[in-house]
Amino acid sequence: MSTRNQNRILPLAHRRLVLAFSAAVLLSSWHAGAVGSWIPVSSTPPGGGRAHHMLLLSDATVMVQHGDNPSWFRLMPDSTGGYTNGIWTNDILPMNYGRRFYASDVLPDGRVFITGGEYPTNGTQQTVSEVYNPTNNLWTENANTLGVIFKDSESVVLPDGTVLVHPVGRGPNSPNVTMIYSPASDIWNLGPTNQQNQSEATWVKLPDDSILGVDRPITNIPPRFSERYIPSLNTWIPDADLPVALYTNGETGAAFLLPDKRAFFLGASGHTALYTASGTTNNGSWAAGPDIPDGRFADDAPAAMMSNGKILCVVGTNNPNGGSGGSAWFYEYDYTGSTTNTDGTLNTNGAFQKTSCPTNATAGSFFTTATFNLSMLDLPDGTVLLSDWGDTNGQLYVYQPDGTPVASGKPTIDSIGWNKDGSLHLTGKLFNGISQGSTFGDDAQEASNYPIVALKDSLGNVTYARTFNWSSTSVMTGGRLVTTEATLPASVYDAQATYSLVVIANGIASHPVTFYGPVWVDFNYTGIFQFGTYSFPFGALSNGVAAVSSGGTIAFRANVQPSISHETTTISKPMTLISVGGPATIGQ
Repeated sequence: MSTRNQNRILPLAHRRLVLAFSAAVLLSSWHAGAVGSWIPVSSTPPGGGRAHHMLLLSDATVMVQHGDNPSWFRLMPDSTGGYTNGIWTNDILPMNYGRRFYASDVLPDGRVFITGGEYPTNGTQQTVSEVYNPTNNLWTENANTLGVIFKDSESVVLPDGTVLVHPVGRGPNSPNVTMIYSPASDIWNLGPTNQQNQSEATWVKLPDDSILGVDRPITNIPPRFSERYIPSLNTWIPDADLPVALYTNGETGAAFLLPDKRAFFLGASGHTALYTASGTTNNGSWAAGPDIPDGRFADDAPAAMMSNGKILCVVGTNNPNGGSGGSAWFYEYDYTGSTTNTDGTLNTNGAFQKTSCPTNATAGSFFTTATFNLSMLDLPDGTVLLSDWGDTNGQLYVYQPDGTPVASGKPTIDSIGWNKDGSLHLTGKLFNGISQGSTFGDDAQEASNYPIVALKDSLGNVTYARTFNWSSTSVMTGGRLVTTEATLPASVYDAQATYSLVVIANGIASHPVTFYGPVWVDFNYTGIFQFGTYSFPFGALSNGVAAVSSGGTIAFRANVQPSISHETTTISKPMTLISVGGPATIGQ
């Protein structure tokens, strides 16, 4: 397994990010030489300490692990919806075990799943998983993994909400075995065996929900195998051979589904490859991509698909596990570009562009840390968050892409309704985006292909709802209708303001729709102050009807039963009536 170390980075002066929601259809475009820029997060985690593994919760806050400790920090977006001036808290309770380099996923119900660890503080956690519930701030230690050892494992959420994990360890089963965890029943089951060893592999979720992986070669002599997991068949099937090697020293790099539906793999060998799916269980096809420039390599290195469709990647030199003992370079890969091969032929499978490092604005400058210390995360405001385990001060950075979000990743909202408990039910398209978001290369999954709901008031203040029970964990769902539930933040629930509401997938926002905070009525409320808020509701329906905007919502606060109104009121404008906490009866 890997041998990784620590290095430290340097801070920069900060600049402010402002989140803006576009009301126009955005097209992906950029010109040669156009790259993004780095902005340091203006504050560090409370009490200092290393920041490493990151996960985006469905309320748009970011969980950031304190090094390899059980404790976590939380980064909350500021009032603009951005993160460079975000607020740090340490209100997340510690998990049961310290872990480093492990499998992780945000589940469709909004909980967080974690298992294994390459460098545990003790061996117990390599056979135990944990689930974090943000609604009650509790970690639950889950079922034992049938004795299978998880180290720096790959994992992915399947269409039925279960989690497929490749152990990358040893136990009573074949090293090629996979495991499937059911969060609903807290049960582990043996999954299908890989065709070949996928230790240190990276998985890519394709539009048909199949999972593409490249096999770890026994020797450097071709053929170089790939295979796919078919969820409907619960089996791995062999796929086409690769034209180039991706593994070196038992490692490979990150991989992504591109906007044009090809899968792009970065290699620890310095090569890249692109896969075109057949759309069936038949083999797809592979083509060689451009080599990583300047003789550099992507072993144990994070990367992220940006909102403009390009890939932000970090690379090192050809030492195992992350670079030249403390140097990392950043590039952007554009799948629409082309480059000249070393033999003089033209490669039209994309091109790399040098960008700067977080501590130096010069393109091609290097960052003083090993690549395996770094993690990336796609944020809802369209930026990418970078952490460095090697920095003892916990300094994080945000990368602002150039250009505009890619149009094919733009969600649409078809309808918004109310549930009986006062949460929202949203229906639309592309709530899961076009890719999984960000990845590391073999562990530390930080996928964010799920809907985030943001609301902006007339003053430009942005708040986020908490989404849960997503109907889909797929990518590139096209015209298929998908849904999510969303719990409104208290500031919206307890107000009568008008908002612009958007659904965001991997930093790409939908067109905004108008949303009205509810006007509250409680037939049992007799307080002096009656403002139509949840805390100070109106006592009569007629007051609510007078206050509600056309097309708005009156919510009956019916926690106290019976909730009955004997008044007669004429309603002459369109509105929605809902009851929260119990039934409400009008006109008796």
